[in-house]
Amino acid sequence: MQTATQAMPALFLGHGSPMNAIEDNAFTQAWKQVAERIPKPRAVLCVSAHWETRGVGVCSAEHPETIHDFGGFPQALFDVQYPAPGDHRLAQRVANLLDGVPAHMTPQWGLDHGAWSVLCVMYPDADVPVVQLSLDSAQPGAFHLDLGRQLAPLRDEGVLILGSGNIVHNLRLLNLRDPAPADWALRANTTLRDLIVSMDDAALAEWRKLGPDVALAVPTPEHYLPLLYVLGARRAGDKIHIFNDVVTSSLAMTSVLIGA
Repeated sequence: MQTATQAMPALFLGHGSPMNAIEDNAFTQAWKQVAERIPKPRAVLCVSAHWETRGVGVCSAEHPETIHDFGGFPQALFDVQYPAPGDHRLAQRVANLLDGVPAHMTPQWGLDHGAWSVLCVMYPDADVPVVQLSLDSAQPGAFHLDLGRQLAPLRDEGVLILGSGNIVHNLRLLNLRDPAPADWALRANTTLRDLIVSMDDAALAEWRKLGPDVALAVPTPEHYLPLLYVLGARRAGDKIHIFNDVVTSSLAMTSVLIGA
């Protein structure tokens, strides 16, 4: 794997169940393949569905803890540690890039499972520094899309901008006994995927106007919003690669690689 000497891509991963961190399946194999396909980043800026704050926060911890922010899973998952270092200078750079948006730097966070469950598959040696950026999920989609645009220069600095969530994520309607995709979930995934490919970021930022299927797909915004940061970092001429385009019950693993 080469080290980044050119603009890094941006990446949105449908992270799904935390169990993906310790399972070998088609989704994790695709994450590994992406890591092999792109240059190795000097650092990762991760926007995860699982760190919501009032205002914008940036984790500045030198040694971010592995946060096991879930329950009801096997002990083997709680035993996972992902000791990737932090990067205080990158955290400060992120705060400086956000024009007119105060960013609160704090060491009082770590790597939640939206971050480490995918990164431990992509970079199992935990040798790439990771900084997390929080979600102010009370803000409209255009706010998050604009933050992605402001953070885009990081791509020229060897930083992988990584969004981790799910574009279809309705756990209330998840049927663990029958993995067949719900009709509405398939339609919502197709609608959102087609808008991503057609680069209609304005429509994606206004997802609440996309009809009843998408309303079911995004009952709360936190798993959807990380996508907007990745789309905001997109540049003219960037290629778009859709992968893990699979819907199980009421959850889509659809993932997006931009610029590679």
